[in-house]
Amino acid sequence: MRDGGPLGRAGLVLLLMAAGSGARPRPTAPGDQPPSNVVLVACDSLDGRLTFFPGNQTVDLPSINFMKRHGTVFLNAYTNSPICCPSRAAMWSGLFTHLTESWNNFKGLDPDYVTWMDIMEKHGYRTQKFGKLDFTSGHHSVSNRVEAWTRDVNFLLRQEARPMVKLTGHRKQFRVMETDWRNTDKAVNWIKEEAVNFTQPFVLYLGLNLPHPYPSPYAGENFGSSTFLTSPYWLEKVNYEAIKIPKWSSLSEMHPVDYYSSYTKNCTGEFTTEEVRNIRAFYYAMCAETDAMLGEIISALRDTGLLGKTIIIFTADHGELAMEHRQFYKMSMYEGSSHVPLLVMGPGVREQQQIPNVVSLVDIYPTMLDIARITVPQNLSGYSLTPLLCENAESEASASRARPSWVLSEFHGCNVNSSVYMLRTGKWKYITYSDGSSVSPQLFDLTADPDELTNVALKFPVTVHSLDKILRSVVNYPKVSSAVQEYNKQQFISWKQSLGHNYSSVIANLRWHQDWLKDRKKYENAIDKWLEMKEY
Repeated sequence: MRDGGPLGRAGLVLLLMAAGSGARPRPTAPGDQPPSNVVLVACDSLDGRLTFFPGNQTVDLPSINFMKRHGTVFLNAYTNSPICCPSRAAMWSGLFTHLTESWNNFKGLDPDYVTWMDIMEKHGYRTQKFGKLDFTSGHHSVSNRVEAWTRDVNFLLRQEARPMVKLTGHRKQFRVMETDWRNTDKAVNWIKEEAVNFTQPFVLYLGLNLPHPYPSPYAGENFGSSTFLTSPYWLEKVNYEAIKIPKWSSLSEMHPVDYYSSYTKNCTGEFTTEEVRNIRAFYYAMCAETDAMLGEIISALRDTGLLGKTIIIFTADHGELAMEHRQFYKMSMYEGSSHVPLLVMGPGVREQQQIPNVVSLVDIYPTMLDIARITVPQNLSGYSLTPLLCENAESEASASRARPSWVLSEFHGCNVNSSVYMLRTGKWKYITYSDGSSVSPQLFDLTADPDELTNVALKFPVTVHSLDKILRSVVNYPKVSSAVQEYNKQQFISWKQSLGHNYSSVIANLRWHQDWLKDRKKYENAIDKWLEMKEY
């Protein structure tokens, strides 16, 4: 397999399965068969729109396409917070971000938090985790947390290196993200050497870092991750002709929060059409490599005879803007950032099904327990996906809780100078900020305007009022925004005090050092003024 590339044997296996070889049992209601094994593959930064038309025309993703043929794809799945740690905290806890208080990449769940995997293990499941987890507090760089804490300071500093592309290796090199491949190898070996011998059901988690951009050491000390890197092998999977070049508003017409994001991400300079196309092409190639790792897991389950007994779930913590709205990375409620992939296949799951309902990552927790036939707690923010996935589903969770027609996402971290809240329902996406009045809201009609280029909030005030009322019934967002502001200030004060005389030197040499060092006193004074201000 290693000699022929990841799609060699895997591609052959998928082809045989599609033709009917080694056919899996027909889907049945969950109550008609023993509890299934579960495999969750969660990657980082994959735009969910690539899993269905027309986004799927840009890059070859055979493993995702296989899951669509033999399972279900959700067309409107969203992150509950478009940044790594808070999003994963929502997925592992089943609770909205304002309930876990996972405000930024430094503030997640406590290390001893009881997750769905812990509960499944307690009820007899064999459990294993490989790769990226990133849902507990205390991780990520000092720069990342300080940038989040100081978002309300009256200054504007570039916090990232300019996004760029880098080609590596040769036309036969498919193992580019070696760490992810090693973790995939571990998961494959665990399936083949251990899981195959279990008499109890198992749940396996594989966390991938791809297609997250790579670090950019050329940017100097405390560099960020703004490099889209791949090999010719994966770039050949991209259909350059299908790459859509996003339209940009002029800098003067941008929403003020979008301008702050674009500036801090170092995206307000000039970019040629070729640069933008290459960034998007390299990103899609990184998605193709991610897809191949998913294929390795599917192949391992097929080789061991476990595929027909295992429910596979594929998703991501958030998406990637890839230069849409003059930004890369995430930290935005625009579709490229907030829309995640969600595909499910396995016993009891309808095949070739596309589900239009809005769902989100907090739904993973109750779904896992539902699959394991464990009573689902009533205090969760999420709802089991089982009733949507299965025919005649006997879901204990769905019997007492009706799924709402909306999903919530919120953001409180770096590269955005305000707390942000998004309510997605029907054709509407409503985005509001801070206290709901100090920053103008946005409203997008995703049916008429899928690229979210026209804010119609002023045109439809009744709709804005109605959606804001729903949002406030879910979360008192002005109160949450105020709490985050106070948290940020107190965390910064504690950090500053811990540095003593080294404070000025340390803060000057974080990721924003190229701008900060031009006028140290100006930026330190701005922070001092912020610290003196009282929050209301």
